[in-house]
Amino acid sequence: MSEAFAPVDIIIAKRDNRELSNEQIDWVVDAYTRGVVADEQMSALAMAILLNGMNKREIVRWTEAMIASGSRMDFSDFDAPSVDKHSTGGVGDKVTLPLVPIVAACGAVVPQLSGRGLGYFGGTLDKMESIPGWRALLSNEEMADVMRASGGVICAAGDGLAPADKKLYALRDVTGTVEAIPLIASSIMSKKIAEGADGLVLDVKTGNGAFMSDLARAEKLARTMVEIGNDAGVRTRALITAMDVPLGLAVGNAIEVTESLEVLAGGGPSDLVELVIALANEMLDIAGIDADPREAITSGRAMDHWRRMVSAQGGDPDAPLPVARHQHVITAPVAGPLSTLEAYGVGVAAWRLGAGRAHKEDEIIHGAGVQLHAKPGDMLSEGQPIMTLLADDEARLPAAIAELEGSWEIGGEPMDRHPLVITRFDENTRG
Repeated sequence: MSEAFAPVDIIIAKRDNRELSNEQIDWVVDAYTRGVVADEQMSALAMAILLNGMNKREIVRWTEAMIASGSRMDFSDFDAPSVDKHSTGGVGDKVTLPLVPIVAACGAVVPQLSGRGLGYFGGTLDKMESIPGWRALLSNEEMADVMRASGGVICAAGDGLAPADKKLYALRDVTGTVEAIPLIASSIMSKKIAEGADGLVLDVKTGNGAFMSDLARAEKLARTMVEIGNDAGVRTRALITAMDVPLGLAVGNAIEVTESLEVLAGGGPSDLVELVIALANEMLDIAGIDADPREAITSGRAMDHWRRMVSAQGGDPDAPLPVARHQHVITAPVAGPLSTLEAYGVGVAAWRLGAGRAHKEDEIIHGAGVQLHAKPGDMLSEGQPIMTLLADDEARLPAAIAELEGSWEIGGEPMDRHPLVITRFDENTRG
């Protein structure tokens, strides 16, 4: 069949900083999904978008075209409002694990479609797969069954959800175009809108350990996504949150599950608890539910929902989690305050230990990671443990230790830190 446009004409238009028409956008996304537009052509277009940007109309239309490439989910059969959360990722970011059962225990339906980690960013599915028997891949019917049993689900997105995004995401990763805000925003929002939830809360992280390390760019991304969501009829809000130091005290997979269970049991590190409660309150408010997430924890209802959710996906909530075979403790060489502990160095060290993957086909070592014993501002005595490196293979330890050099300091100038929640964008955010 004859095609409506020539790919090169669309590439040239964006190269020359011209707007793409709705018809051009619809065609190029569809044609790329069908294989008519070659990878090298879409690579050139993605680079032109990175360099010249898109206006709001173009971004919205690109997102709509990505959604139209696949199916849409529908949770209207459920009696409760549905609400989801998305994080742009960070070091020690295990928020999804306690958040889903907490919000579900408060009366919402939480369809949490999650992903796997690449590089030093941990993936929610990798963390959950530390639990023996737990399954990430569910059919739509199985997903609905889990939500009926527990109010929430954490699982992988099916192939039918925004397939254009899956193809383009892989291309961006190898062509230096990952940082294009129009493509980031449309990638995230196409999947989340297609997912079909009534509301969405975004956790956009910034700082040395975040994908979007520059605060101004993080705010631009958050504002763009909030506008896309609300224009599409999904009530959408965003919190800009700090990722200059690791979140919580565990950076890995199994140890992050353990820390998440501590939160559900009423404990856990204060920064992790603060962020979980802040996001839970936003999700409940956007769903129109008047409930206290802290009460869901103290009553034990959130833990009950967690156990039902894990069991419904084949997991054993009582099974022991993987434990690394080797440990290396880094101790304080002198007494004094821990003045610096950068998220980036800790995240890369955990990746070197086997907690992350360099390529998507790499195997994850679920027991590997970094267990922190102190955070910036804590007073340390000489010889006191700062962190413990966990690995199955001792040969991984030297590279991890090397990655940590310069990422922590005792007695120096306190590192510049953001407040945990920096700013907020809601349904009234425009421009």
